[in-house]
Formats: sequence, C-alpha cells, structure tokens
Amino acid sequence: MEIAMIADDSKKELMAQFCIAYCGILSRHRICATQTTGKYVKEATGLDIEMMMSGSTGGCEQIISRIAYNEIDLLFYFRDTEEKNGWDSIAENDATLLRLCDVHNVPIATNIATAEILVLALSRGELDWRMMVNPRSSARQSGGRARK
Repeated sequence: MEIAMIADDSKKELMAQFCIAYCGILSRHRICATQTTGKYVKEATGLDIEMMMSGSTGGCEQIISRIAYNEIDLLFYFRDTEEKNGWDSIAENDATLLRLCDVHNVPIATNIATAEILVLALSRGELDWRMMVNPRSSARQSGGRARK
C-alpha cells in the first residue's frame, strides 16, 4: 500500500510516537511524507520514507496531487485544529485534501484514534480492496503485500 503522512507542527511528535508503536505494520508498506514530518518519523523509527517538500513550500500540494492521481491508498493527516494566521489557505488545502480522499475513496485519519483503527485494519488486510482501485499500488504490482 502507498501511505502518505502529514502532521501539523503541534502534531509531529504524536505522529512519530504513532509510527513507533506501529512500525512493524508500517514497514511493510511504501510511505511518503511532507519533509519535516518524514524526518521526525524516520529519525524515530528508521522507516524508509520518501520525502516530499515541506508542507509550507508545497509538500501538502504534492500529496494532494498524488491523491488526485489515485496514487495514495491511505492518508494519516494529524492536524492542528486551532486557528492560526493564514487560516483561509490552510482551510482551502484541508477542504481539497478531504474532498479528493472522498472522490478516490482514500481512507484518511485526522486523529490518533482513527489512525489506530486504520493501521490495524491495514495489518489484517482489510484495506486490500485499495489494490483494485490504485493501479500504481506496490502491493498490486508485486502480487501481494510485499514492500519495494
């Protein structure tokens, strides 16, 4: 499966802790993340992570684009719900991200509780249906759950 990760600044440590807890499951899949989130997770877990640009310089848009091209099977997006400067552009990106996940039936977790449910479903093979709708899935290309 192709997994994308984004975490707002106040949630990066939580994302790293989540990935430490589920490193065994996540290590069997391809992961991409915005740069700083990816760095936090990689340093904490040793997972192989494809780094996008940082979120503030286009990394979120790169992930949005991959979702639009149906190249992402699962998104973990730990977001800060507090209002901040530039709220309109953040809200617009969030709306686009959520809409495209809905259009392409990409499961998305925006908090730790949902992330745990989805990662456990991933480990049980309950998200394997994504291999049928994602023609670029690494699992589909290798005929199973093998990674890279």
